[in-house]
Amino acid sequence: MDKNLAKYIWRHTSRHQIWILFIILLSMPTYFLSLDLPKQIVNGPIQGDGFNTPDAQQVFLRLVIDLPDWLSKAEPFVLFNGFSLDRLQMLMALSGAFLVLVIINGLFKLYINTFKGRLGERMLRRLRFQLIDRVLRFPPNVFKRVKAAEVATMVKDEVEPLGGFIGDAFVQPAFLGLQAATALFFILLQNVWLGLLAAFMVGIQGVVIPKMRRRLIRLGKERQLTARQLAGRVGEIVDGISSIHVHDTSNYERADVADRLGRIFKIRYDLYQWKFFVKFLNNFLAQVTPFLFYAIGGYLALRGQLDIGQLIAVISAYKDLPSPIKDLIDWDQQRIDVQVKYAQVYEQFHVDQIIEPAIQDVTSGPVAPIKTPISVVNFSASDDSGARLLENITLDMRPGESVAVIGTAGGGSEALADTLVRLVWPEQGRVSINGEDLLFLPEALTGRRTAYASGDAFLFQGTIYDNLTYVLKHYPVRERVYEGAALAHRDWEKAEALNAGNPDHDLHGDWIDYATIGVDGPDELFTAMEQTLEAVQFSDDVFDLGLRASVDEKVHPAIPEHIVAARKALRTRLEEENLASLVTSFDAALYNAEATVAENLLFGTPMGSELSNVNLASNAYFRSVLAQAGLDEALYRMGVEIARNAVELFRDLPPDHPFFQQLGFMTADEIPDYQALLQRLQDKPFAQVAEADSKRMMKLAFSYVEPRYRFGLLDQEMMDRIVAARAAFHDNLPESLKGAIEPYDAEGYNKSASILDNVLFGRIGHRHADAADRIRAIVRSVLDDLDVSRDVVRVGLEFNVGVGGRRLTSVQRQKLHVARALLKRGDFIILNKALSSVEQRTQEQLVRSVLGEAARDGRKPAVIWVLSNPNLARLFDRVVVLDRGTAVEDGNYDQLMARKGVFAGLLAS
Repeated sequence: MDKNLAKYIWRHTSRHQIWILFIILLSMPTYFLSLDLPKQIVNGPIQGDGFNTPDAQQVFLRLVIDLPDWLSKAEPFVLFNGFSLDRLQMLMALSGAFLVLVIINGLFKLYINTFKGRLGERMLRRLRFQLIDRVLRFPPNVFKRVKAAEVATMVKDEVEPLGGFIGDAFVQPAFLGLQAATALFFILLQNVWLGLLAAFMVGIQGVVIPKMRRRLIRLGKERQLTARQLAGRVGEIVDGISSIHVHDTSNYERADVADRLGRIFKIRYDLYQWKFFVKFLNNFLAQVTPFLFYAIGGYLALRGQLDIGQLIAVISAYKDLPSPIKDLIDWDQQRIDVQVKYAQVYEQFHVDQIIEPAIQDVTSGPVAPIKTPISVVNFSASDDSGARLLENITLDMRPGESVAVIGTAGGGSEALADTLVRLVWPEQGRVSINGEDLLFLPEALTGRRTAYASGDAFLFQGTIYDNLTYVLKHYPVRERVYEGAALAHRDWEKAEALNAGNPDHDLHGDWIDYATIGVDGPDELFTAMEQTLEAVQFSDDVFDLGLRASVDEKVHPAIPEHIVAARKALRTRLEEENLASLVTSFDAALYNAEATVAENLLFGTPMGSELSNVNLASNAYFRSVLAQAGLDEALYRMGVEIARNAVELFRDLPPDHPFFQQLGFMTADEIPDYQALLQRLQDKPFAQVAEADSKRMMKLAFSYVEPRYRFGLLDQEMMDRIVAARAAFHDNLPESLKGAIEPYDAEGYNKSASILDNVLFGRIGHRHADAADRIRAIVRSVLDDLDVSRDVVRVGLEFNVGVGGRRLTSVQRQKLHVARALLKRGDFIILNKALSSVEQRTQEQLVRSVLGEAARDGRKPAVIWVLSNPNLARLFDRVVVLDRGTAVEDGNYDQLMARKGVFAGLLAS
């Protein structure tokens, strides 16, 4: 990136700028003619100059080239003799010519504006890509002091004005300047004094206004800086929302935000005041000049020194003059503004020790394995505060060995793991592989032959499958095949990417590098995924996620095909094991006591939002069915009783009480609202209850399950009425709602319901505490027998983990992080307290399982594991102990225990 914006623009767009400048020069003759034609129209056919007699005619469109006098027989060279026209014909011809010139000038403007707009957008795309490219090459320590929200704001918003200016950087001053110069030259040709007057007023506007606008630039810079800081603060609030709630600091955050907004308001208010004052002054100067033209030009016309046509032409030409002058002044302000923005962006993204582009170059094909030790030689590093992380560390991590790294509190064990994968850079010393400095090795080597997972497991928003395979997406392994219009569009995309300095890789191609991990395709990759998920005890979680998901019949046809068989097999198993009471099946003729009132009324799965639980009470047809069955008032009364019971039972409990987790129809925050609502509705007849209030009460009734809440509100008579209303609901369902619900079918697959709901075709009973776990185990066994379990796991892999993986628990995130490190099958696997959230008694099982998975199929990678539990060091070939940033002990478990040094002390404590 160039520090100067103009140089940056010219370096990348000079060829295009020269072309558009040529087009601008080409447009000036027609622009000049469009200024001259009004004078010819007024003086000629309108005032009669040259038409002294009624039958007089003049020649129109005669094209002549006057030859120089020094040529012999220097007579004009006639290209076209033109047409002889009378006065009216000449008026129409000149007017038509004026219209043609207007169209030609408009087409020139259209082409110029479109061209510079495309040029600006290309450069904006180039700039944004370069900024993100630089972020990808920042050294690790930069990210400890840079807020993600501020960087994102700069890339997204702050460089946006640069895109609009880049196209105008050279084109706009040339185009507007030539237009203004042409108009001014034309005025001078008509009358020197009027021309000098126009030039004088233009000069004042061109000097005074830009100087006054300098203050606007300063205020704009302050506004931009404060807005960016606000974005960073909002990002911090979002990231730290749990801490805010835990520590009751929400009002402090509100005060902080209000203070920042107040500063932004003050800056923006000052900016608006000055902006509109400058605008007022500019408009005043622009309007003074026509006044002078009318006064002085009229005086000269009365004295006979200026004809009427010339005066009209001058006024018409000046009418076009302020616009380019104003636009030039605006361009100059924009130039300064974007130069300030660009300078800030340059400073923010110009960092020391940035990673060289060659280190991240695309490398296709296999990368040779690492067969030599990773050597840490006299390595020292500090954090941003200057505190020492590591001090003169010298170690060899040899291929094939398992190393447990143990550290005292602040001993530097985590920093050592980060050092091995280039996340900590040295102040002195180095890390080398085969004698080459790790800092200068290509990421194609370090990123494919080493694997890393830490306790701070960050996952990208996407599916579990996306996050697992993310570690294998190094380059486009196979291009996608396009045909017809898609191929033409892909060619256009590639051309535009190259024009904007972007890589032309196809994101929609196959990026998964199967060969790196020794598999041939998706099926073998899925098998490898199953093995790694099983090794980290995450396969059951993925299976459960799949069970709770609905599936696309086209993507996973095997599941719908076997659902009915699985449903029947489950019934058989439950009866054989005397567990039939665990599940209450759906029956069109019976009320399902384990399902909600709404589920019993609908007897189907809502598709879309029209009949969802949120909107059910507002649906006109559904309300009419309830009214006809006399259930509207009955459900309202049930809702009132539910609210009364909930308020009496839970109003004195703290909001974080675990009872609220079991209260599915009301949150802790809603308790006071319902308490007030009950007081307002006390003894009020149903007919007088407001519709909004009745809906709120009916929503409570819709979510009620008698065996779960046990308020005694559902008797047999009420359940029979609900079943009757269900039949009426389906019998008279209007066409507009037939696609809004999928009825339950004992012999079919319900595509909008989850896999588990389809297999159960009912609801798990609430009378058995462990019913859900027992049912899931039986369901898995049934699906195993039908050879469908792997398909369910595939569905589970499609679960979206959310922003940063927040839809998973911390333990699940860590397991997934370790799983993808194993899936990479690197030569060195570095695990940095990667399973610290797992309970202690499970950690040993996981460590053994991970070590076993790493060595599967005869592989022998080096595993370097920073342990949070020192007792597990006995499972490793070698133990390295760090204290105060220095390696104080190195040997096997028995040797270090015999020394009775730091390691033995850690175990004893």
